Amino acid sequence: MEVNFWDPKIETMPQQDLKALQLEKLKKVVTLVYERVPHYRKKFEEAKVKPEDIKSLEDVVRLPFTTKEDLFVDYPYGLLAVPLEEVVRLHTSSGTTGKPKALFFTKKDIDAQAELIARNLVMTGTTRGDVLQNSMTYGLFTGALVMHYGAEKLGVLVIPAGPGNTERQIELMKTFGTTCFHMTPSYALYVASVILNKGLDPRRDLKLKRAYLGAEPYTEETRKKIEELLGIDVYNCYGLSEMGGPGVGFECVYKKGLHIWEDAFLVEIVNPETGEPVKEGEIGELVLTSLNREGMPLIRYRTRDLTFFFTEPCACGRTHRRISRILGRADDMFIVRGVNIFPQQIEAVLMGIKGVAQNYQIVLENYDEMIVKVEIDREFFDGRIERLLKLKEEIVEKLREAILVKPKVELLEPGTLPVSEGKAKRVIDKRTL
Repeated sequence: MEVNFWDPKIETMPQQDLKALQLEKLKKVVTLVYERVPHYRKKFEEAKVKPEDIKSLEDVVRLPFTTKEDLFVDYPYGLLAVPLEEVVRLHTSSGTTGKPKALFFTKKDIDAQAELIARNLVMTGTTRGDVLQNSMTYGLFTGALVMHYGAEKLGVLVIPAGPGNTERQIELMKTFGTTCFHMTPSYALYVASVILNKGLDPRRDLKLKRAYLGAEPYTEETRKKIEELLGIDVYNCYGLSEMGGPGVGFECVYKKGLHIWEDAFLVEIVNPETGEPVKEGEIGELVLTSLNREGMPLIRYRTRDLTFFFTEPCACGRTHRRISRILGRADDMFIVRGVNIFPQQIEAVLMGIKGVAQNYQIVLENYDEMIVKVEIDREFFDGRIERLLKLKEEIVEKLREAILVKPKVELLEPGTLPVSEGKAKRVIDKRTL
């Protein structure tokens, strides 16, 4: 398998040298926020720690965590580490309710994140001459613009399509020979279904080679389904606005976990309940410290994303540590009849069942009732009720085996449920106290 590098010196740096570089950067960023950000100085003083106390990477545990609540103290400019006149861009969190998190970027910050995107694209085989259709939301959300700048840095032709208007998305792919696209996994599933329903053969009628999917957790089963439908390679892209957007972690051609760029981020995985580090290879909450951010560096930011470290080296030769795909969010978990359930557990089952289409929704009702609404292939609506009953029974039983709770299942025709062009809302909680 061909392995390509954007910056081989950094990407293959020996771990010993990488750790020395991280420590140097950690000391600088801790000093920076202590001296320039009153909120951090106060948190450090409460934790009885000073910049000079950081003598090794292990000392990072002495520093206090940063949570999303910290971003609203002295909102909106309270965590800036540079004068406002040095800030050139504002992004906000992609949430649709409440006050959004405000994230600020200097020119250097934008360039640094574009550099990471260029690394990621080259790592998966993208080169000058490729055509990237960027179907993330342009605007306050980081997803589209950060990918756009990074692709342009590499020299890729970018189509700033934005999300939605699926017929136009497909027309753009056909007209301009799109080879790569960037969108959410839920929307990618929908686009794939529309392409096939139009009678197009993606392998013959389009030039698609690969897709970059992110902005919402999804399962390996969903990846495989999209790859099979479109005949492409699908790469998992991880990022968050608080850390600069997409490009924090990315899969290489081997797809054995996401490389986190350790020259830009200090990575920890902790117990989400206690905040203590978990053992190597155990699942926990991802905690990130930005090492290159100039405008608004964050120390030990609790992402709420659940993952684990891979311990063995990657065959691609990169030395930066890898995490698993995001298994869920600590705050996405819901409880039904005393059982902890993550939406990704349900998705993994559904996407592995033949006959299940691209869309589903989980509805939680009073009295601990869970209804899984599933769109299925149109061919099942042929008047043979026994086929529907058999498929429904298979879905119920496989879900019960996976989540230890027997849900109600409703089978729906394709197009019944709302189509998500951005982040999918999979869980509808109608329970009241």
